[in-house]
This record gives sequence, structure tokens and C-alpha cells, in this order.
Amino acid sequence: MDADPRTGDPGLFGPSSVTWHAHGDPVMWIAGVRALWLQALHPRAVRGVMQNSDFRQDAWGRLLRTADFVGTITYGATGAAEKAGARVRRIHSRLTAEDPDTGERYGVGEPALLLWVHCAEVASYLDVLCRSGLPVDGAAADRYLREQRESARLVGLDPAAVPATRAELDAYFARVRPELAAGPEAYAVDDFLRRPPVHPLLVPARALLWRHAAALAYASLPGWAHGLYGRPAPPEAVVSHRLAVTGGLLRRVPARIRWQLPPGHILKAMARLGPGTRPTPHGLTGGAAILDGQGRANGSDGGDSTRWRKPG
Repeated sequence: MDADPRTGDPGLFGPSSVTWHAHGDPVMWIAGVRALWLQALHPRAVRGVMQNSDFRQDAWGRLLRTADFVGTITYGATGAAEKAGARVRRIHSRLTAEDPDTGERYGVGEPALLLWVHCAEVASYLDVLCRSGLPVDGAAADRYLREQRESARLVGLDPAAVPATRAELDAYFARVRPELAAGPEAYAVDDFLRRPPVHPLLVPARALLWRHAAALAYASLPGWAHGLYGRPAPPEAVVSHRLAVTGGLLRRVPARIRWQLPPGHILKAMARLGPGTRPTPHGLTGGAAILDGQGRANGSDGGDSTRWRKPG
């Protein structure tokens, strides 16, 4: 799995990281939709999205841009990842939102809001990946969270302030839950995710494919999130079984076919680093050596912010 010394920039994570192998799994699409439902429960965070974007008119574009960002920082060369992060920070620095109850204006790039978005995202990825059958529980989950401090740095957070273990992530959610609620903006996101606008010719496909994937993503939310949306939570064991079955079916689709979907980050990374760097579930079981490989996220201890380069 050595990189080609002529062209082998492993990027921020590299093929020996948990992130590299986890993010190549097809259930990440389900996990990403779950993250949107969870993120919408923070009134200040979701208000920043709704007041600064044409979410209803360009929701699909927003979803694809988010997926492109995750793919770029996971599999792209270091320069491409840093450029993507700089663009996000630049956009956030210009945007504000208004609290309709108090009239307060606040920046959408407030650290507390960025931290919520980050934690809701990585928690969703871990939950769906693990329950669908990938070995990303235990120590591998903690390694993943430490690696994801690099993603947090890219969007403008201090990595040392970001949860780096499952225990720290659980403690964060316990602290933030009193601030969460399903307001009008959250229900607008909920409505879109259940019935996204499509061309009339694609309505049957939406009913056949999207409805089931979205329903599974929503069902996988934690029980307290179901409560905030005002709906009963389905039995956890039933949802986990459905995720395992779905994950198994999706993984039967040959990876080379799945990875052909644009923008093709994984294939570009393999072309840059060699075919031995392809993401696989087996790459998640490499023990502590996973953190010993290439990629900047593997070169930090995840806890000392003096060892992280500040974003430019």
C-alpha cells in the first residue's frame, strides 16, 4: 500500500486511515441523509442554512456539493483538500442569520454551530456504518473520531475542542440536547427529505428507491431525535437489521461500478497512489497501525492543538 513517490500525495488521511476505508462504503449515502435530519434539530444551525440558501430550489445541488466536499477532503491530494476547506471557511465568514424571536444576528460560522454540524455528521457516519455491518465500533470508532478532527480543522474549528472518542461525543450530545428542538426550519428539511422535488418522470423512481433509503436513514436516528420530531422511535433492533441487510445488498454492487459515479474521487485517488490503496472493509481491522500510515491526520496525537497547522 505504499504510495508512488513521484505522484503519491496521500492527502489528509491516506489509505492506512479508518476514514479512507469507511468513507468508501455505499451506506455513507444513507448516513449522510441521517446527518441532515439530525443537524436540522439545532434551530440556530438550520436557520443559518435556510436563510442563506435556496434550499428548496437547489436541495439536490446542496447534497451533491456536500458529498463532493467529503470526497475531496477524504481522497483528494492535500492541496485540493486545503482549498476545499478554505472555500467553506470563506463562505461561512460572510454569512449571518437572524433569530426571529429576538432579532439577534449571528454568524453561521460560530464555533458552537460548526461543532454541532461536525458532531452530528460524524456520529451519523459511525452509527450507520457500524449497524450496517462494518467493523467500526470500539477502538476503530475512536480512531475515526480522532482522524475527523482534521475535517473539523478544515472548516475552522480548533481540533483540540472537538470530541476525539465515543465517550467525548456522547458527553457532547448530552450537553447540547437542551438547545435542540424541531422548529419550522427542521420540519421544512424533514418534508424535503421525505418528498424531494423531482422531474415528473422520476416520481416512480423516487417512490421505489429514495423513499426506502430516506425512511431507513430517518429510522436510524437516536430515540431522543424521534421524540423531538414528535414521532415514536421504531425498535432499534429492527432498524439495525434493516441497515445490515441494506448494507449487504449495496456492497454486492461491484465497487468499480459504484465508484464510476461522478466526481470519482476514489478512482482518482487510486490512480494517484496505486490500486493497492482501494478502500475495503478489511482496511478497517488493521489495529493501531491504521494511525501509523501516511496522511496528516495520522501524524497527530489528536489532542495537542500545537501539532495541527492552522488553516490558511
